[in-house]
Amino acid sequence: MYFLNIIKPKGITSFDLIRKLRKRLNIKQIGHSGTLDPLASGVMQVGVGSATKLLDYLNSDKEYIADICLGYESTTYDDEGEKIFIKKPEVSISILHNALNSFLGESMQIPPKYSAIKFNGKKLCDIARKNQDIDIASFSRKIEIYAIEILDFNNFDKVKIKVNCKKGTYIRSLAHDLGMKLGCGAYLTDLIRTKAGNFLYESANNLDDEKYNLINPLDVLMFHKYELEDDEFKKIVNGNFISPRQAINFDKILLTNNNKLVSFAVLSDNLIKPKKIFKDSCK
Repeated sequence: MYFLNIIKPKGITSFDLIRKLRKRLNIKQIGHSGTLDPLASGVMQVGVGSATKLLDYLNSDKEYIADICLGYESTTYDDEGEKIFIKKPEVSISILHNALNSFLGESMQIPPKYSAIKFNGKKLCDIARKNQDIDIASFSRKIEIYAIEILDFNNFDKVKIKVNCKKGTYIRSLAHDLGMKLGCGAYLTDLIRTKAGNFLYESANNLDDEKYNLINPLDVLMFHKYELEDDEFKKIVNGNFISPRQAINFDKILLTNNNKLVSFAVLSDNLIKPKKIFKDSCK
C-alpha cells in the first residue's frame, strides 16, 4: 500500500497512464485522483493497493502553469478544438491583471462542453460529439481560485499564468472566461499541473523511470496520528471501537502500528471507530 507521484506526459489520457502502470507494476489495484486532459501534463496522485481507498483523503488543492492564446475561441476551450477568430486583442498588462484578479475567490464556473462530467451515465464530451443539445450552464459548479500570477505576456496574444485553486476548477474554462471578459476570446494552448496537494512536480517520477519513489501514506495524509497498543490493535483489526487513551480533538484519525497505517478512523461519542481497515498493513 503506497502512493506514487507520477508525471502524466502530454498526449495520453489519465486512464492510459494507469493502464501503463498496471502493466509495469503487475498490480491491478491502482487508481488516481484528479484527471488531466490529454493536452495537459504534470503531477498525478496515484494510489497503489489499498492506498486507492485513501485517494479522496489527500489534499486536493492544485497548482497549474497555463499558456493562453488571445484573439480566438475554441470549441473545446483548448488547442484541440476548432478555432474561431473573435478580434485582434488590444490588452495592456494592467487590463490583463485586473481581468485575472476578478476570478479570485469563490465563483460559479461553467465547465467545458467537451469534458468528462457525466450526464445520465454518459460523458458530456461524448454527447457533444454526437451534436446533441446540452444545457451546459446547468452544470455550473462552485470553484475557488486562491491566486493567479502572470508569468509572461508578449503584450499582444500570448499569456502564461500560474494558478492556485481548489479541486474541480477547469483551467480551460478559466481561459475561455478570460477571453469573454477581455472581449477578444481566448483558449488554452498548454497546461502543466505543478502541484497536487503536497505532491510536487520537482519530486515526481517520470513514467519511464527505472524506479519509483514509494510514498508512505502516513507522510502525505494530513490527519492526527494515533499509535495503537497491542490490545487496541487487536480490537481495531476486528472492527471494534476503542476508547482513546488521551484527549483527542480531531474527528478524523490515522491509526498506526509500527509506522504502518492500520485504519482510517473517526472519533464519535468519545470512541475511536474504524472506517477503513488495511489488512495488508496488519500482517
